[in-house]
Amino acid sequence: MLFLQRIPKLLRWIFSVVLVLLLAMSIGRIIFYVTYNPSGKPFTGSAFIMGLRFDARIAGIAGLVILLLCAFSFINPFKNTRAKTFWNIFLTLVFVLLVFVYAVDFYHYDYLHQRLNASVLNYLQDAGISYKMMWQTYPLVKATIAIIVMAALARLLFGWLLRKFLFEDSFNKRTGSIYYVIAFFVLAQIVVGKFVFKPGQFPLRWSDAFTLSDDFKANVALNPLQSFFSTMSFRNSTYDIKKVRAYYPLLAQQLGVNKYDSSNLNFERLSKFADSVTNKPNIVLVICESFSAYKSSMYNNPLNTTPYFNELCKHGIFFNRCFTPAYGTARGVWATITGIPDVESPRTASRNPNAVNQHTIISDFKDYSHYYFLGGSATWANIRGVLTNNISNLNLYEEGNYKAAAVDVWGISDKNLFLEANKVLKEQTKPFFAVIQTADNHRPYTIPEEDKARFKLLSFPVDTLKKYGFESNEEMNAFRYTDFCFQQFIEAAKKEKYFNNTIFVFVGDHGIRWNGTLSYLPKAYAAEGLTCQHVPLLFYAPALLQPATDNRVCSQVDVLPSIAGLAKHAYSNTALGRNLFDTINPLHQYHGMRNVENHAFIIDHDTKTIGVVTNEFYFLRNSKSAVEEMVSIINDMPVEKNRHTDSIKNQLRQYTNAYYETAKYMLLNNKKKE
Repeated sequence: MLFLQRIPKLLRWIFSVVLVLLLAMSIGRIIFYVTYNPSGKPFTGSAFIMGLRFDARIAGIAGLVILLLCAFSFINPFKNTRAKTFWNIFLTLVFVLLVFVYAVDFYHYDYLHQRLNASVLNYLQDAGISYKMMWQTYPLVKATIAIIVMAALARLLFGWLLRKFLFEDSFNKRTGSIYYVIAFFVLAQIVVGKFVFKPGQFPLRWSDAFTLSDDFKANVALNPLQSFFSTMSFRNSTYDIKKVRAYYPLLAQQLGVNKYDSSNLNFERLSKFADSVTNKPNIVLVICESFSAYKSSMYNNPLNTTPYFNELCKHGIFFNRCFTPAYGTARGVWATITGIPDVESPRTASRNPNAVNQHTIISDFKDYSHYYFLGGSATWANIRGVLTNNISNLNLYEEGNYKAAAVDVWGISDKNLFLEANKVLKEQTKPFFAVIQTADNHRPYTIPEEDKARFKLLSFPVDTLKKYGFESNEEMNAFRYTDFCFQQFIEAAKKEKYFNNTIFVFVGDHGIRWNGTLSYLPKAYAAEGLTCQHVPLLFYAPALLQPATDNRVCSQVDVLPSIAGLAKHAYSNTALGRNLFDTINPLHQYHGMRNVENHAFIIDHDTKTIGVVTNEFYFLRNSKSAVEEMVSIINDMPVEKNRHTDSIKNQLRQYTNAYYETAKYMLLNNKKKE
């Protein structure tokens, strides 16, 4: 007690208020848990511990605000007696607001089975109808009376707390200032929620709740205030259900939906495979950072930057016209894992708490171990929540889980990432599905010192670099280093038992925009920004697959269903990807026109365009100006305007709209199966 008396009265009062708020939120979480806990589900302490951290963050923010305001004497109740009235009223209002938010959250979950989020503000557009629905459904009178009673009790409690500390002894001013500094940093640390010391680490985020790998646990942990403010920028992320229904017949036929149901918008396609394959192949999916097609050897870039990967392509099934739906690593990972183009704008879908629940075909590999390897932290873009919440029983390896030291902000080098992953995979005794996400082909273009003896840096004149798609020698060598890392990985894997029964899949997360002229690709690739999305796609398994080069246009969203098809594994496809190896339901049976049989949807968030690329054409429309164009991607000739090309353009316009509207719907409705 003597130690506490040395602490300034103001600080003791502030932390008492913080504790009251924390206690109130904890009681709210207990009520939520008791009311909505599914029968038979055991108590989950981890959710309450995570929830306590979220609550402490909100209470800590309140404490910091009080501390900073009290730096002004006129509002400090211990220096100005008139300020007492202000704080008694203000804190009561804060408490009432807190109780009100928890009450709204309680009934919001009852209605939608979602914690409170900013989309609730959309109900204000039909305030009269919304009010009548609530009046007829929920006990609003009782809830209002309860809030009034709690407001009165809060007024008494906060008044008593302030009086209690006002009449206590003063502290020693010579040592008191240090307590203020300590208090500030303690409260700041509580607000951050984590001990963040390294680049690439992030404060506590809503997505951390979904690392609990259970939707109800995550909902128990979430704080409604944080959920509300985290979703403010996504409050208008919605879809037009009428448009989705209008385009459903087109996409249902295109995708080969098993059970046509326009009322419930069923997009599910069940595979024809049964889980009876005895020698189940392992899967290693490599998501390659900034793997631009035009920069690589497979597309005849004269700098020959990827000779080893070029040889791999000759011994695997290489799709040379693969496109990512959008630009950016977070969007590329999203599309690959979920099978849905990331049409969220301006932020990414992975940052939208309302879209975190997604079905992924990876989880359909129920008899497999699941791994995800990346060199840095999985907290960027809230991708950790997407991965751990949706990939069942995921073993996530990230910075801090490896023996190798970090080389830059992206963590350990790609070479060490591959070798560390290989060490884990070679020890497995059951089939595994592993994802490896690279990062070195990215600024700051680090080439580790330990590799410079074997990896020789090259240098070209600036005009030569720019002629073939590179801004600098640093960028070019980083691209070459990626090829070096691929070689180290495959050569190491060849020495292991798992190699001959493993399907290795390599796909770029996105390309890089290039505004120059590329003599070895049609002008439309650079002029229309297709260099942003054009990436290599390779399925490599020398003991299992016959080599082939496939010239069909395909998409990043096709990767997972194609992997499942090659593995002959049962799966449920509820998104927009297709099995590129499907011989049972070939795409051409749905469309007779060869020009649109194979296509990929593309959204360019930078230029505000959406469109569809086919084997011959790229149709795109600017979402702001509504200007449309269709260009050739096989030559530099303008598209001749006639009845035939008009028909194709109309079809591609329909597909563009269908994919865009349906993707917006799927972002919020492709929920994983319980």
